[in-house]
Amino acid sequence: MDEVWTVRAGQVPYEEARAAQKRLEAARQAGEVPDLLLLLEHPPVYTKGRRSTADELPMGEEWYRMQGIEVTDTDRGGRVTYHGPGQLVGYPIVSLKRYGDDVHEYIRRMERVIIAALADWSVEAELVEGLTGVWTPEPRKVASIGVHVNRGVTTHGLAINVNNDLQPFQWIVPCGIESCRMTSVARELGAEQDLDAFATTVRDRFADVYERSPVEIDVADLVERIAGVGVLAGTAAAVR
Repeated sequence: MDEVWTVRAGQVPYEEARAAQKRLEAARQAGEVPDLLLLLEHPPVYTKGRRSTADELPMGEEWYRMQGIEVTDTDRGGRVTYHGPGQLVGYPIVSLKRYGDDVHEYIRRMERVIIAALADWSVEAELVEGLTGVWTPEPRKVASIGVHVNRGVTTHGLAINVNNDLQPFQWIVPCGIESCRMTSVARELGAEQDLDAFATTVRDRFADVYERSPVEIDVADLVERIAGVGVLAGTAAAVR
């Protein structure tokens, strides 16, 4: 079975993580590395996908920055969402060749990864017809998906609310969905959870669903092997 390198990168500023993804994307396209899965957190940031509109940030960008939340454009699909400490972000840098270059199949598998990981932690989750992401039956949105594909290789990916503050979602129109209510693993289970252990569950479910053998790679090892990803080396310990 082919490997997927799993890298737990800690807390990484959004733009630095994006730059690292672009370098790893090029390395994957060139066959320098196998598929990778970056697992990390971001400092507070709103990211605007390619279909975002101004009304999804109704307070105005400067107001959000005054609350300590960065606002930035991104090249992933989807609309506005929030990332912050305690949320597990997964960025697979994956060749779609094994999946028939079918991005829809790739996303369906990602949905299965999230639902299975949440089930392992006793959180019931499902898809809602006509809406993006993964939801609890209530329904409240617990995870978001947004991907970008360039020359057959993916970047961006998934974000699962585990221990993060949900208040910033209330200040926007999350993912362009009016009256969207959010939740987290901590909210559903009534207590803060072990984020690193949850990341291990996501790693294992990703390997199962995408039919890969997970190999843990330290950030320092990745930096030695691939030039241009040194931005990951100075990150704070978080998802370890």
